[in-house]
Amino acid sequence: MNYIVISGDVVAFTSLSNAQKEVLEARLRSLNIALAMKFNTYARLVKGDAWECVVPNPEDGLTVALLAKSWVKSFTVSPKDKENRLKNFEVYGIRLAIGYGPLKRFDPERGIIDGEAIYQSGRKINEEGSHGKERVVIKNTLFFESGNSALNQEMEPLMALLDHTINKATEKQSLVLYHKLFGKSEQAIADELGISQSSVNQHSTSLGWNAIEKAVVFFRARMADMT
Repeated sequence: MNYIVISGDVVAFTSLSNAQKEVLEARLRSLNIALAMKFNTYARLVKGDAWECVVPNPEDGLTVALLAKSWVKSFTVSPKDKENRLKNFEVYGIRLAIGYGPLKRFDPERGIIDGEAIYQSGRKINEEGSHGKERVVIKNTLFFESGNSALNQEMEPLMALLDHTINKATEKQSLVLYHKLFGKSEQAIADELGISQSSVNQHSTSLGWNAIEKAVVFFRARMADMT
C-alpha cells in the first residue's frame, strides 16, 4: 500500500522570537487536529520547526500540503520584525516535500513512520534546508519525490507553479485559500473571517484559486491512476 508522507521545515524558524515560535507551534498543532478530522492523517511536530504528516489516501496529498503551506503563510510577523531572515519566513512560510511510496511500518500510537515514502520526503527536505548555511538562497519550497522518475518529472512543473503562486499570497489570501481547500463556501468563509462574500471572492481571484483548484483535481486523478 502506498502513502504520501509530507516532510516540512519552517523557513527562518530560528529568527522568530520565543513568543512567535510558541504561537506558530500552537497553530501547527491545531492544523494537525483539523487534518486528522478531515483526511484521517497522522501529523506531528518533530521539533519546533520540523513537521511530518502521513496521508493514507495519496489523492489527498497535494491538498494537505497546500493546507499546511497556506496555514503557515497566514501567520505574519509584525512589521517591525520584518528584517533579515524573517523576510524569508514571511514570503515562504514552510518548505514542504511530498513523498510518495510504501511504508514498511506505520504505527501512529507508537509514533513509528518507516518506509520509502518518508525516506523520499525526508531526504528532499534535508537537501533543500538552509540550516547552518552562511548564504540562504531559496528557489523552491514545494517538492514531489517518489521512486518513479517519470512521475517526478511530471509533477515538478506543477509544484513549481503552485509554489510561485502561493509564495506571492498575502496573509488574508492565504487564509481564504486555507478555508477553500477545506471545501467551504465563500459565504461560510466570509462569516468566519468577518468580511464580505465579495471580499472573499476578490481574494480568491487575486490568488488564482481557479488554477489551484485545477491543479488539485489533476493531482487527485494522477494519484488515482497510480493505484
